[in-house]
Amino acid sequence: MTLSPSAHIDTFTRDALPPAHLWPTLEFTIPDVQYPERLNAAVELLDRTIDRFGADRPAILLADGTSWSYRELRARVDQFAQVLTEDLGLVPGNRVLLRMLNGPWTVVCWLGALKAGMVVVTTMVAWRARELRPIAERVRPAVAVVDHRGVTDAEAAFAELAVAPAVLVFGGDDDALIRACEAKSGHFTPVDTAADDVALLGATSGTTGVPKITMHFHRDILANADTFARHVLHLTSDDVSASTAPLAFTFGLGGNVVFPLRTGGAMVLVERATPVELAKLIEPLGISVLYTAPTGYRSVIKEGLAAELRRLRIAVAAGEHLTISTFDAVEAASGLRLVNGIGATEMLHVFISASGDDIRPGATGRAVPGYRAVILDDDGRELGVGEPGRLGVIGPTGCRYLDDERQSVYVHDGWNITGDTFVQDEDGYFTFQARNDSMIVTAGYNVGAPEVEEVVLGHPDVLECAVVGCPDPERGMIVAAFVVPRDGVPPSAELTTSILDHVKSRLAVYKCPRRVDYLTELPRNPSGKVQHFILRERAAASADVAVTETRGA
Repeated sequence: MTLSPSAHIDTFTRDALPPAHLWPTLEFTIPDVQYPERLNAAVELLDRTIDRFGADRPAILLADGTSWSYRELRARVDQFAQVLTEDLGLVPGNRVLLRMLNGPWTVVCWLGALKAGMVVVTTMVAWRARELRPIAERVRPAVAVVDHRGVTDAEAAFAELAVAPAVLVFGGDDDALIRACEAKSGHFTPVDTAADDVALLGATSGTTGVPKITMHFHRDILANADTFARHVLHLTSDDVSASTAPLAFTFGLGGNVVFPLRTGGAMVLVERATPVELAKLIEPLGISVLYTAPTGYRSVIKEGLAAELRRLRIAVAAGEHLTISTFDAVEAASGLRLVNGIGATEMLHVFISASGDDIRPGATGRAVPGYRAVILDDDGRELGVGEPGRLGVIGPTGCRYLDDERQSVYVHDGWNITGDTFVQDEDGYFTFQARNDSMIVTAGYNVGAPEVEEVVLGHPDVLECAVVGCPDPERGMIVAAFVVPRDGVPPSAELTTSILDHVKSRLAVYKCPRRVDYLTELPRNPSGKVQHFILRERAAASADVAVTETRGA
Protein backbone atom coordinates (compact mmCIF):
# COMPACT_ATOMS: atom_id res chain seq x y z
CA MET A 1 0.00 0.00 0.00
CA THR A 2 1.54 3.28 -1.16
CA LEU A 3 -0.14 6.58 -0.30
CA SER A 4 0.09 9.70 -2.45
CA PRO A 5 2.02 12.75 -1.23
CA SER A 6 -0.27 14.47 1.23
CA ALA A 7 -1.38 18.09 1.10
CA HIS A 8 -1.77 18.07 4.88
CA ILE A 9 0.58 20.23 6.88
CA ASP A 10 -0.94 18.83 10.08
CA THR A 11 -0.33 15.11 9.51
CA PHE A 12 -2.34 13.85 12.51
CA THR A 13 -4.88 11.83 10.51
CA ARG A 14 -2.40 10.24 8.12
CA ASP A 15 -0.18 9.32 11.06
CA ALA A 16 -3.21 7.78 12.82
CA LEU A 17 -4.22 5.46 9.97
CA PRO A 18 -4.25 1.75 10.93
CA PRO A 19 -1.16 -0.30 10.11
CA ALA A 20 -1.13 -1.40 6.48
CA HIS A 21 -1.56 -5.09 7.33
CA LEU A 22 -4.88 -4.33 9.04
CA TRP A 23 -6.38 -2.49 6.07
CA PRO A 24 -9.16 -4.07 4.05
CA THR A 25 -8.55 -4.91 0.43
CA LEU A 26 -9.57 -1.99 -1.78
CA GLU A 27 -10.73 -2.58 -5.35
CA PHE A 28 -11.45 -0.09 -8.12
CA THR A 29 -13.00 -2.44 -10.66
CA ILE A 30 -15.25 -0.03 -12.56
CA PRO A 31 -14.20 3.19 -14.32
CA ASP A 32 -16.53 5.28 -12.14
CA VAL A 33 -14.26 4.84 -9.08
CA GLN A 34 -10.87 5.13 -10.77
CA TYR A 35 -9.99 8.60 -9.53
CA PRO A 36 -6.93 10.76 -10.22
CA GLU A 37 -4.19 11.03 -7.61
CA ARG A 38 -5.07 14.63 -6.74
CA LEU A 39 -8.69 15.11 -5.77
CA ASN A 40 -10.67 17.47 -3.54
CA ALA A 41 -14.16 16.13 -2.82
CA ALA A 42 -15.67 19.59 -2.27
CA VAL A 43 -14.36 20.80 -5.62
CA GLU A 44 -15.84 17.75 -7.33
CA LEU A 45 -19.22 18.08 -5.59
CA LEU A 46 -19.58 21.82 -6.11
CA ASP A 47 -17.29 23.39 -8.72
CA ARG A 48 -17.30 20.48 -11.16
CA THR A 49 -21.07 20.07 -10.76
CA ILE A 50 -21.55 23.75 -11.57
CA ASP A 51 -19.35 23.29 -14.64
CA ARG A 52 -21.65 20.47 -15.80
CA PHE A 53 -25.10 21.78 -14.89
CA GLY A 54 -24.82 25.53 -14.29
CA ALA A 55 -24.73 27.71 -11.19
CA ASP A 56 -28.27 29.06 -11.08
CA ARG A 57 -30.18 25.82 -10.52
CA PRO A 58 -31.44 25.16 -6.95
CA ALA A 59 -29.10 23.28 -4.65
CA ILE A 60 -30.92 23.54 -1.29
CA LEU A 61 -34.67 23.75 -0.66
CA LEU A 62 -36.04 24.76 2.73
CA ALA A 63 -39.39 24.05 4.35
CA ASP A 64 -40.42 27.72 4.23
CA GLY A 65 -40.23 27.70 0.44
CA THR A 66 -36.92 29.56 0.13
CA SER A 67 -33.92 28.09 -1.65
CA TRP A 68 -30.20 28.46 -2.28
CA SER A 69 -28.75 28.18 -5.77
CA TYR A 70 -25.49 26.41 -6.49
CA ARG A 71 -23.96 29.86 -7.03
CA GLU A 72 -25.04 31.03 -3.57
CA LEU A 73 -23.86 27.81 -1.97
CA ARG A 74 -20.41 28.06 -3.55
CA ALA A 75 -19.98 31.68 -2.50
CA ARG A 76 -20.75 30.85 1.14
CA VAL A 77 -18.56 27.74 1.05
CA ASP A 78 -15.62 29.82 -0.18
CA GLN A 79 -16.33 32.46 2.47
CA PHE A 80 -16.19 29.83 5.21
CA ALA A 81 -12.93 28.46 3.82
CA GLN A 82 -11.56 32.01 4.07
CA VAL A 83 -12.72 32.28 7.69
CA LEU A 84 -10.92 29.04 8.58
CA THR A 85 -7.65 30.06 6.95
CA GLU A 86 -7.56 33.86 7.25
CA ASP A 87 -9.31 34.48 10.58
CA LEU A 88 -8.61 31.27 12.49
CA GLY A 89 -5.22 30.47 10.97
CA LEU A 90 -6.00 26.82 10.26
CA VAL A 91 -3.80 24.76 7.95
CA PRO A 92 -4.58 21.69 5.82
CA GLY A 93 -5.02 18.62 7.99
CA ASN A 94 -6.45 20.47 11.01
CA ARG A 95 -9.74 19.01 12.24
CA VAL A 96 -12.98 21.01 12.08
CA LEU A 97 -15.66 19.61 14.38
CA LEU A 98 -19.28 20.28 13.41
CA ARG A 99 -22.00 20.17 16.05
CA MET A 100 -24.93 21.37 13.95
CA LEU A 101 -28.42 20.29 12.96
CA ASN A 102 -29.42 19.59 9.35
CA GLY A 103 -29.37 22.92 7.55
CA PRO A 104 -27.72 24.85 4.73
CA TRP A 105 -24.95 26.27 6.92
CA THR A 106 -24.02 22.75 7.99
CA VAL A 107 -23.44 21.95 4.33
CA VAL A 108 -21.47 25.19 3.94
CA CYS A 109 -19.16 24.27 6.82
CA TRP A 110 -18.73 20.69 5.64
CA LEU A 111 -17.81 21.66 2.09
CA GLY A 112 -15.76 24.70 3.11
CA ALA A 113 -13.59 22.68 5.47
CA LEU A 114 -12.90 20.09 2.75
CA LYS A 115 -12.15 22.76 0.18
CA ALA A 116 -9.58 24.25 2.56
CA GLY A 117 -7.94 20.85 3.02
CA MET A 118 -9.24 20.37 6.56
CA VAL A 119 -10.65 17.15 8.03
CA VAL A 120 -14.32 17.31 9.01
CA VAL A 121 -15.50 15.65 12.24
CA THR A 122 -19.28 15.24 12.24
CA THR A 123 -21.05 14.99 15.61
CA MET A 124 -24.62 15.09 16.88
CA VAL A 125 -26.20 18.06 18.63
CA ALA A 126 -28.14 15.48 20.65
CA TRP A 127 -24.94 14.20 22.27
CA ARG A 128 -24.34 15.46 25.77
CA ALA A 129 -20.94 16.50 27.13
CA ARG A 130 -20.04 13.00 28.32
CA GLU A 131 -20.71 11.59 24.83
CA LEU A 132 -18.91 14.36 22.96
CA ARG A 133 -15.84 14.57 25.19
CA PRO A 134 -14.18 11.22 24.30
CA ILE A 135 -14.61 11.90 20.59
CA ALA A 136 -13.10 15.37 20.91
CA GLU A 137 -10.23 13.93 22.94
CA ARG A 138 -9.40 11.48 20.18
CA VAL A 139 -9.76 13.74 17.11
CA ARG A 140 -8.18 16.89 18.63
CA PRO A 141 -10.16 19.52 16.71
CA ALA A 142 -8.64 22.94 16.07
CA VAL A 143 -12.06 24.57 15.80
CA ALA A 144 -15.63 23.56 16.57
CA VAL A 145 -18.63 25.08 14.81
CA VAL A 146 -21.44 24.73 17.35
CA ASP A 147 -25.17 25.42 17.07
CA HIS A 148 -26.08 28.01 19.71
CA ARG A 149 -28.47 25.51 21.30
CA GLY A 150 -25.61 23.11 21.99
CA VAL A 151 -22.94 25.49 23.27
CA THR A 152 -23.29 24.56 26.96
CA ASP A 153 -22.62 20.86 26.39
CA ALA A 154 -19.85 21.62 23.92
CA GLU A 155 -18.05 23.93 26.31
CA ALA A 156 -18.40 21.37 29.10
CA ALA A 157 -16.95 18.68 26.83
CA PHE A 158 -14.04 20.83 25.72
CA ALA A 159 -13.21 22.19 29.17
CA GLU A 160 -11.28 19.07 30.17
CA LEU A 161 -9.30 18.74 26.94
CA ALA A 162 -5.56 19.34 27.00
CA VAL A 163 -6.01 21.76 24.10
CA ALA A 164 -9.55 23.07 23.67
CA PRO A 165 -10.71 24.03 20.16
CA ALA A 166 -11.77 27.53 19.22
CA VAL A 167 -15.59 27.67 19.22
CA LEU A 168 -17.47 29.41 16.41
CA VAL A 169 -21.15 29.75 17.32
CA PHE A 170 -23.87 29.36 14.70
CA GLY A 171 -27.32 30.91 15.19
CA GLY A 172 -28.81 32.84 18.07
CA ASP A 173 -28.86 36.59 18.62
CA ASP A 174 -25.22 37.10 17.64
CA ASP A 175 -24.47 34.64 14.82
CA ALA A 176 -20.67 34.64 14.79
CA LEU A 177 -20.47 32.17 11.91
CA ILE A 178 -22.60 34.13 9.46
CA ARG A 179 -21.11 37.46 10.56
CA ALA A 180 -17.59 36.16 9.91
CA CYS A 181 -18.54 34.76 6.50
CA GLU A 182 -20.29 37.94 5.38
CA ALA A 183 -17.04 39.85 5.90
CA LYS A 184 -15.24 37.71 3.28
CA SER A 185 -14.98 38.14 -0.50
CA GLY A 186 -16.07 34.61 -1.39
CA HIS A 187 -12.99 33.99 -3.54
CA PHE A 188 -10.89 31.02 -2.41
CA THR A 189 -8.35 28.81 -4.13
CA PRO A 190 -9.05 25.21 -3.08
CA VAL A 191 -6.29 23.09 -1.59
CA ASP A 192 -4.93 20.45 -3.98
CA THR A 193 -5.52 17.48 -1.68
CA ALA A 194 -4.59 13.91 -2.48
CA ALA A 195 -7.41 11.50 -3.29
CA ASP A 196 -6.20 9.48 -0.29
CA ASP A 197 -5.92 12.37 2.14
CA VAL A 198 -8.32 11.89 5.06
CA ALA A 199 -11.34 14.17 4.60
CA LEU A 200 -13.89 12.90 7.11
CA LEU A 201 -13.89 11.39 10.59
CA GLY A 202 -17.26 9.88 11.45
CA ALA A 203 -18.38 8.25 14.66
CA THR A 204 -20.34 5.02 14.29
CA SER A 205 -23.95 5.03 15.47
CA GLY A 206 -23.21 3.29 18.74
CA THR A 207 -25.81 0.51 18.44
CA THR A 208 -23.27 -1.83 20.04
CA GLY A 209 -22.04 0.53 22.73
CA VAL A 210 -18.88 2.68 22.48
CA PRO A 211 -18.74 4.46 19.09
CA LYS A 212 -15.75 3.92 16.83
CA ILE A 213 -14.32 6.70 14.67
CA THR A 214 -14.07 5.89 10.99
CA MET A 215 -11.60 7.54 8.62
CA HIS A 216 -12.58 8.38 5.04
CA PHE A 217 -10.56 9.75 2.14
CA HIS A 218 -11.65 12.38 -0.40
CA ARG A 219 -12.17 9.64 -2.99
CA ASP A 220 -14.30 7.62 -0.55
CA ILE A 221 -16.82 10.46 -0.30
CA LEU A 222 -17.41 10.25 -4.06
CA ALA A 223 -17.31 6.47 -4.35
CA ASN A 224 -20.76 5.67 -2.94
CA ALA A 225 -22.33 8.34 -5.14
CA ASP A 226 -20.56 6.88 -8.16
CA THR A 227 -21.71 3.34 -7.32
CA PHE A 228 -24.99 3.14 -5.37
CA ALA A 229 -26.47 6.51 -6.37
CA ARG A 230 -25.46 6.15 -10.01
CA HIS A 231 -25.95 2.45 -10.73
CA VAL A 232 -28.79 1.48 -8.38
CA LEU A 233 -30.80 4.65 -7.74
CA HIS A 234 -30.02 6.20 -11.15
CA LEU A 235 -30.22 9.70 -9.71
CA THR A 236 -30.44 12.62 -12.13
CA SER A 237 -30.19 16.40 -11.99
CA ASP A 238 -34.00 16.53 -11.84
CA ASP A 239 -34.20 14.67 -8.52
CA VAL A 240 -34.94 16.37 -5.21
CA SER A 241 -33.67 14.32 -2.27
CA ALA A 242 -34.68 14.32 1.40
CA SER A 243 -33.64 12.22 4.39
CA THR A 244 -34.66 11.94 8.02
CA ALA A 245 -31.12 11.00 9.03
CA PRO A 246 -28.83 13.65 10.56
CA LEU A 247 -25.95 14.84 8.39
CA ALA A 248 -23.69 13.72 11.23
CA PHE A 249 -24.28 10.14 10.09
CA THR A 250 -23.04 8.94 6.74
CA PHE A 251 -26.45 7.60 5.65
CA GLY A 252 -27.89 11.12 5.94
CA LEU A 253 -24.75 12.80 4.59
CA GLY A 254 -24.74 10.62 1.48
CA GLY A 255 -28.43 10.69 0.61
CA ASN A 256 -29.09 14.28 1.54
CA VAL A 257 -25.87 16.03 0.46
CA VAL A 258 -23.27 14.01 -1.45
CA PHE A 259 -25.62 12.19 -3.84
CA PRO A 260 -27.63 15.23 -5.02
CA LEU A 261 -24.53 17.42 -5.35
CA ARG A 262 -22.74 14.73 -7.33
CA THR A 263 -25.66 14.42 -9.76
CA GLY A 264 -26.66 18.07 -10.00
CA GLY A 265 -29.90 17.67 -8.07
CA ALA A 266 -31.32 19.47 -5.06
CA MET A 267 -31.57 18.60 -1.37
CA VAL A 268 -34.31 19.36 1.15
CA LEU A 269 -32.97 20.30 4.57
CA VAL A 270 -35.08 20.34 7.74
CA GLU A 271 -33.38 20.63 11.13
CA ARG A 272 -35.04 17.64 12.80
CA ALA A 273 -37.09 16.01 10.09
CA THR A 274 -39.45 13.21 11.05
CA PRO A 275 -40.76 10.88 8.32
CA VAL A 276 -44.22 12.41 8.68
CA GLU A 277 -42.87 15.97 8.38
CA LEU A 278 -40.95 15.11 5.21
CA ALA A 279 -43.96 13.30 3.75
CA LYS A 280 -45.95 16.52 4.07
CA LEU A 281 -43.23 18.36 2.09
CA ILE A 282 -43.15 15.88 -0.81
CA GLU A 283 -45.71 17.75 -2.90
CA PRO A 284 -44.85 21.41 -2.12
CA LEU A 285 -41.08 20.90 -2.56
CA GLY A 286 -41.22 18.28 -5.30
CA ILE A 287 -39.32 15.63 -3.34
CA SER A 288 -38.66 12.64 -5.61
CA VAL A 289 -36.22 10.60 -3.50
CA LEU A 290 -36.75 9.84 0.18
CA TYR A 291 -34.38 8.10 2.60
CA THR A 292 -35.60 6.88 5.99
CA ALA A 293 -35.80 3.76 8.14
CA PRO A 294 -38.46 1.11 7.42
CA THR A 295 -40.34 2.10 10.57
CA GLY A 296 -40.49 5.63 9.15
CA TYR A 297 -42.54 4.46 6.19
CA ARG A 298 -44.87 2.61 8.55
CA SER A 299 -45.44 5.81 10.52
CA VAL A 300 -46.21 7.76 7.33
CA ILE A 301 -48.86 5.24 6.34
CA LYS A 302 -50.29 5.17 9.86
CA GLU A 303 -50.75 8.96 9.67
CA GLY A 304 -52.77 8.60 6.46
CA LEU A 305 -50.11 10.03 4.14
CA ALA A 306 -49.76 7.10 1.74
CA ALA A 307 -50.95 9.36 -1.08
CA GLU A 308 -47.89 11.56 -0.55
CA LEU A 309 -45.58 8.57 -0.91
CA ARG A 310 -47.12 7.85 -4.31
CA ARG A 311 -45.52 11.05 -5.60
CA LEU A 312 -41.99 9.71 -4.98
CA ARG A 313 -39.82 8.21 -7.69
CA ILE A 314 -37.62 6.32 -5.23
CA ALA A 315 -38.02 5.40 -1.56
CA VAL A 316 -34.91 4.01 0.14
CA ALA A 317 -35.28 2.02 3.36
CA ALA A 318 -32.08 1.44 5.30
CA GLY A 319 -30.66 1.71 8.78
CA GLU A 320 -32.52 -1.34 10.06
CA HIS A 321 -33.92 -4.59 8.70
CA LEU A 322 -36.72 -4.15 6.16
CA THR A 323 -39.26 -6.88 6.88
CA ILE A 324 -41.51 -8.38 4.23
CA SER A 325 -44.54 -7.20 6.18
CA THR A 326 -43.33 -3.57 6.03
CA PHE A 327 -42.45 -3.89 2.33
CA ASP A 328 -45.88 -5.32 1.56
CA ALA A 329 -47.71 -2.75 3.70
CA VAL A 330 -45.99 0.18 1.95
CA GLU A 331 -46.56 -1.28 -1.51
CA ALA A 332 -50.22 -2.03 -0.78
CA ALA A 333 -50.86 1.47 0.56
CA SER A 334 -48.82 3.54 -1.88
CA GLY A 335 -47.68 1.39 -4.78
CA LEU A 336 -44.05 2.10 -3.83
CA ARG A 337 -41.59 -0.77 -3.86
CA LEU A 338 -39.06 0.14 -1.19
CA VAL A 339 -35.40 0.03 -2.18
CA ASN A 340 -33.74 -2.08 0.49
CA GLY A 341 -30.07 -1.71 1.25
CA ILE A 342 -27.33 -2.45 3.73
CA GLY A 343 -24.54 -0.02 4.36
CA ALA A 344 -22.15 0.81 7.17
CA THR A 345 -20.42 3.88 8.54
CA GLU A 346 -17.18 1.98 7.95
CA MET A 347 -18.01 1.78 4.22
CA LEU A 348 -19.73 5.22 4.15
CA HIS A 349 -23.01 4.09 2.57
CA VAL A 350 -24.93 1.27 0.87
CA PHE A 351 -23.05 -1.58 -0.82
CA ILE A 352 -25.80 -4.21 -1.29
CA SER A 353 -29.14 -3.21 -2.77
CA ALA A 354 -31.59 -3.54 -5.67
CA SER A 355 -34.09 -1.22 -7.30
CA GLY A 356 -36.92 -1.30 -9.83
CA ASP A 357 -37.60 -4.66 -11.42
CA ASP A 358 -34.53 -6.12 -9.68
CA ILE A 359 -36.20 -5.88 -6.25
CA ARG A 360 -37.02 -9.20 -4.62
CA PRO A 361 -39.16 -8.69 -1.49
CA GLY A 362 -37.44 -10.19 1.54
CA ALA A 363 -33.97 -9.99 0.00
CA THR A 364 -31.64 -7.05 0.57
CA GLY A 365 -30.32 -7.22 -2.99
CA ARG A 366 -27.08 -7.89 -4.81
CA ALA A 367 -23.64 -6.34 -4.47
CA VAL A 368 -23.70 -2.79 -5.84
CA PRO A 369 -21.52 -2.40 -8.97
CA GLY A 370 -17.99 -1.73 -7.77
CA TYR A 371 -18.41 -3.97 -4.70
CA ARG A 372 -18.35 -7.70 -4.19
CA ALA A 373 -19.69 -9.69 -1.27
CA VAL A 374 -19.44 -13.24 0.04
CA ILE A 375 -20.67 -15.33 2.94
CA LEU A 376 -17.91 -16.53 5.28
CA ASP A 377 -17.78 -19.03 8.13
CA ASP A 378 -16.16 -18.26 11.48
CA ASP A 379 -12.74 -19.28 10.11
CA GLY A 380 -12.99 -17.03 7.07
CA ARG A 381 -13.81 -19.76 4.55
CA GLU A 382 -16.31 -18.88 1.83
CA LEU A 383 -19.65 -20.67 2.16
CA GLY A 384 -21.90 -21.91 -0.60
CA VAL A 385 -25.37 -21.03 -1.80
CA GLY A 386 -27.99 -21.19 0.93
CA GLU A 387 -25.51 -21.43 3.81
CA PRO A 388 -25.86 -18.67 6.41
CA GLY A 389 -22.71 -16.99 7.62
CA ARG A 390 -20.89 -13.70 8.12
CA LEU A 391 -21.19 -11.09 5.39
CA GLY A 392 -17.85 -10.00 3.94
CA VAL A 393 -17.52 -7.05 1.54
CA ILE A 394 -14.74 -5.59 -0.61
CA GLY A 395 -14.93 -2.49 -2.77
CA PRO A 396 -13.55 1.03 -3.30
CA THR A 397 -14.31 1.97 0.33
CA GLY A 398 -13.38 0.10 3.48
CA CYS A 399 -12.92 0.20 7.22
CA ARG A 400 -10.19 2.33 8.76
CA TYR A 401 -10.67 3.09 12.45
CA LEU A 402 -8.85 5.87 14.22
CA ASP A 403 -6.63 4.25 16.86
CA ASP A 404 -9.01 1.38 17.72
CA GLU A 405 -8.16 -2.25 18.45
CA ARG A 406 -11.49 -3.25 16.89
CA GLN A 407 -9.92 -2.67 13.45
CA SER A 408 -8.72 -6.28 13.53
CA VAL A 409 -12.27 -7.44 14.32
CA TYR A 410 -13.95 -5.62 11.44
CA VAL A 411 -11.29 -6.51 8.85
CA HIS A 412 -10.36 -10.17 8.33
CA ASP A 413 -8.13 -11.35 5.46
CA GLY A 414 -8.95 -8.19 3.55
CA TRP A 415 -12.72 -8.51 3.93
CA ASN A 416 -14.86 -5.96 5.73
CA ILE A 417 -16.86 -8.09 8.17
CA THR A 418 -20.01 -6.09 8.77
CA GLY A 419 -21.33 -7.97 11.80
CA ASP A 420 -24.35 -9.33 9.92
CA THR A 421 -25.47 -12.88 9.20
CA PHE A 422 -26.70 -13.27 5.61
CA VAL A 423 -27.45 -16.03 3.15
CA GLN A 424 -26.85 -15.82 -0.60
CA ASP A 425 -28.93 -17.51 -3.30
CA GLU A 426 -27.91 -18.85 -6.70
CA ASP A 427 -28.71 -15.51 -8.37
CA GLY A 428 -26.41 -13.53 -6.10
CA TYR A 429 -29.15 -12.03 -3.92
CA PHE A 430 -28.32 -11.60 -0.24
CA THR A 431 -30.97 -12.08 2.45
CA PHE A 432 -30.52 -10.80 5.97
CA GLN A 433 -30.76 -13.30 8.83
CA ALA A 434 -29.62 -11.38 11.90
CA ARG A 435 -26.96 -9.14 13.30
CA ASN A 436 -24.19 -11.42 14.47
CA ASP A 437 -24.80 -10.11 17.97
CA SER A 438 -28.57 -10.66 17.67
CA MET A 439 -28.43 -14.40 17.04
CA ILE A 440 -29.93 -15.99 20.15
CA VAL A 441 -28.80 -19.48 21.15
CA THR A 442 -31.49 -20.95 23.39
CA ALA A 443 -31.36 -24.55 24.62
CA GLY A 444 -29.12 -25.41 21.68
CA TYR A 445 -31.33 -23.77 19.03
CA ASN A 446 -30.29 -20.76 16.95
CA VAL A 447 -32.97 -18.07 16.79
CA GLY A 448 -32.65 -15.02 14.56
CA ALA A 449 -34.12 -12.03 16.37
CA PRO A 450 -35.33 -10.30 13.16
CA GLU A 451 -37.46 -13.32 12.22
CA VAL A 452 -39.24 -13.20 15.59
CA GLU A 453 -39.59 -9.41 15.40
CA GLU A 454 -41.29 -9.63 12.02
CA VAL A 455 -43.84 -12.13 13.27
CA VAL A 456 -44.59 -10.15 16.44
CA LEU A 457 -45.02 -7.02 14.29
CA GLY A 458 -47.70 -8.88 12.39
CA HIS A 459 -49.95 -8.83 15.47
CA PRO A 460 -52.65 -6.17 14.97
CA ASP A 461 -52.07 -4.55 18.38
CA VAL A 462 -48.26 -4.23 18.06
CA LEU A 463 -46.78 -0.96 16.79
CA GLU A 464 -43.08 -1.74 17.29
CA CYS A 465 -41.05 -4.67 18.54
CA ALA A 466 -37.43 -5.51 19.30
CA VAL A 467 -36.21 -8.98 20.26
CA VAL A 468 -33.04 -9.77 22.21
CA GLY A 469 -31.52 -12.65 24.11
CA CYS A 470 -31.83 -12.69 27.89
CA PRO A 471 -29.54 -14.84 30.11
CA ASP A 472 -31.33 -17.82 31.59
CA PRO A 473 -29.85 -20.44 33.99
CA GLU A 474 -31.71 -23.32 32.35
CA ARG A 475 -31.47 -22.52 28.64
CA GLY A 476 -28.43 -20.25 28.52
CA MET A 477 -30.57 -17.65 26.74
CA ILE A 478 -34.27 -17.07 26.31
CA VAL A 479 -36.01 -15.02 23.67
CA ALA A 480 -37.20 -11.70 25.12
CA ALA A 481 -39.51 -9.35 23.23
CA PHE A 482 -39.86 -5.63 23.90
CA VAL A 483 -43.21 -4.46 22.56
CA VAL A 484 -44.70 -1.01 21.96
CA PRO A 485 -48.50 -1.50 21.73
CA ARG A 486 -50.60 0.50 19.33
CA ASP A 487 -52.23 3.66 20.68
CA GLY A 488 -55.15 2.88 22.94
CA VAL A 489 -54.03 -0.71 23.63
CA PRO A 490 -52.89 -1.12 27.26
CA PRO A 491 -50.32 -3.75 28.27
CA SER A 492 -52.01 -6.75 29.83
CA ALA A 493 -51.73 -10.47 30.40
CA GLU A 494 -54.42 -10.91 27.76
CA LEU A 495 -52.34 -9.01 25.21
CA THR A 496 -49.28 -11.11 26.03
CA THR A 497 -51.25 -14.32 25.55
CA SER A 498 -52.61 -13.06 22.26
CA ILE A 499 -49.12 -12.13 21.02
CA LEU A 500 -47.66 -15.49 22.01
CA ASP A 501 -50.52 -17.41 20.38
CA HIS A 502 -49.93 -15.37 17.25
CA VAL A 503 -46.21 -16.25 17.25
CA LYS A 504 -46.76 -19.95 18.07
CA SER A 505 -49.09 -20.28 15.12
CA ARG A 506 -46.35 -19.08 12.77
CA LEU A 507 -43.00 -20.15 14.26
CA ALA A 508 -41.51 -23.15 16.03
CA VAL A 509 -42.16 -23.10 19.77
CA TYR A 510 -38.45 -22.65 20.60
CA LYS A 511 -38.53 -19.30 18.77
CA CYS A 512 -41.44 -18.01 20.83
CA PRO A 513 -40.63 -15.24 23.35
CA ARG A 514 -40.55 -16.42 26.93
CA ARG A 515 -40.58 -12.90 28.24
CA VAL A 516 -42.48 -9.82 27.04
CA ASP A 517 -41.73 -6.28 28.19
CA TYR A 518 -44.02 -3.39 27.30
CA LEU A 519 -42.48 0.01 26.51
CA THR A 520 -43.88 3.34 25.39
CA GLU A 521 -41.04 3.62 22.87
CA LEU A 522 -37.94 1.69 21.84
CA PRO A 523 -34.53 3.19 22.64
CA ARG A 524 -33.00 4.62 19.48
CA ASN A 525 -29.83 6.47 18.66
CA PRO A 526 -30.04 9.85 16.89
CA SER A 527 -30.01 8.16 13.47
CA GLY A 528 -33.15 6.21 14.39
CA LYS A 529 -31.61 2.76 14.85
CA VAL A 530 -32.94 0.64 17.70
CA GLN A 531 -30.26 0.26 20.38
CA HIS A 532 -30.56 -3.44 21.04
CA PHE A 533 -27.60 -3.37 23.41
CA ILE A 534 -29.62 -1.21 25.81
CA LEU A 535 -32.47 -3.72 25.70
CA ARG A 536 -30.07 -6.60 26.30
CA GLU A 537 -28.66 -4.80 29.32
CA ARG A 538 -32.16 -4.12 30.61
CA ALA A 539 -33.27 -7.70 30.09
CA ALA A 540 -30.19 -9.05 31.85
CA ALA A 541 -30.28 -6.61 34.74
CA SER A 542 -33.91 -6.72 35.79
CA ALA A 543 -36.89 -9.03 35.64
CA ASP A 544 -39.18 -6.95 37.81
CA VAL A 545 -39.86 -3.99 35.49
CA ALA A 546 -43.21 -3.69 33.70
CA VAL A 547 -42.92 -7.23 32.38
CA THR A 548 -45.04 -10.30 31.90
CA GLU A 549 -43.17 -13.59 32.32
CA THR A 550 -44.19 -16.39 29.99
CA ARG A 551 -42.46 -19.44 31.36
CA GLY A 552 -45.04 -21.81 29.89
CA ALA A 553 -44.33 -20.81 26.30
